[in-house]
Amino acid sequence: MVAASASAAERAYQVIRDGILNGVHPAGTMLGEEALAAEIGVSRTPVRSALTRLQDEGWIVVYPKRGALVQGLSERAVADLEDARLMLESAGASRAGAAARGLLAQRLRESIERQRAAFDAGDLRQFIELTVGFHRAFVEAADNDILLELNDRLADRQRFLLFSKGDRLLARSTEILAEHEILVDLLHSGDADGFTDALRRHLAENYVPQTAGGYQRGSHTTR
Repeated sequence: MVAASASAAERAYQVIRDGILNGVHPAGTMLGEEALAAEIGVSRTPVRSALTRLQDEGWIVVYPKRGALVQGLSERAVADLEDARLMLESAGASRAGAAARGLLAQRLRESIERQRAAFDAGDLRQFIELTVGFHRAFVEAADNDILLELNDRLADRQRFLLFSKGDRLLARSTEILAEHEILVDLLHSGDADGFTDALRRHLAENYVPQTAGGYQRGSHTTR
């Protein structure tokens, strides 16, 4: 019975979490236990457990007797996330030896072709999973388990952000793939400074808020 309950709670967690990350439950949505339980096919107890876990992770805020409010990422949080990604991916790429860079470049070029196919099919979910793995590979190149662990802790925030930018990603598909190809070429050549500059432009163009009122590092905007 305990195992079944734990399994139901895990299933509820995975379904609700996936709905938040892929935009089914966008920021500002109020989730109700009863509706979620009916949708997932479990009782309210595992749903309540799942919501508590998601609140601990910062995805929702639970309001007793009202429901759970889905949280978004503030402009500062987005800027901080991409700053962290720039540091992690640049560090990984700069530490890879020539042989490792060659093998990784081949693997990433194959990934780009799969990304192209996902874009051609209009499969945003598949593209996002591929691009999360594409960027992870730069960190993986450092052969440093701590760097990779830090990167993986940010992966769900990256997915959330990419899904929230879905229309922009589809509109810029040609440019995004070209930017990915440039990153691979710079990695392969061992041009660490060029890679960092190209990655900074890529992240800024696709993810960091660009509006005049957007967050700027050093401002006093709160999370």
